[in-house]
Amino acid sequence: MQDFRRLQVWTKAHELALEIYKITEQFPQSELYGLTSQIRRAAVSIASNIAEGAGRSTEVEFARFIEIAGGSASEVEYQLLLARDLHYLEANKCATLDGLVNEVKKMLYALSNTLRNKARATNR
Repeated sequence: MQDFRRLQVWTKAHELALEIYKITEQFPQSELYGLTSQIRRAAVSIASNIAEGAGRSTEVEFARFIEIAGGSASEVEYQLLLARDLHYLEANKCATLDGLVNEVKKMLYALSNTLRNKARATNR
């Protein structure tokens, strides 16, 4: 069990969630319960799953939550493209946020591999 606030990946995921909240304030009111809600929930899910996983007692459990966070990151990645194609989001802002999402995904993948390798080493 560890303090999730000390994890760089959580810091980046939290930054992403804050950015998603900012940009979705500009989405049409008609999307409040649609895309706005969906992308916000997915973004919050990334950081939330990292936090929940960090509170688990084994590396395998932690890795499972990191993988769930990765799925949520992929959701955000698609929803940003949708927002861009619906003209709710400028292409350059979408590209910037997509870069942040991909950075988070790479960090999640690396952390998951590290946790799984530690778990395998412990079980030998």
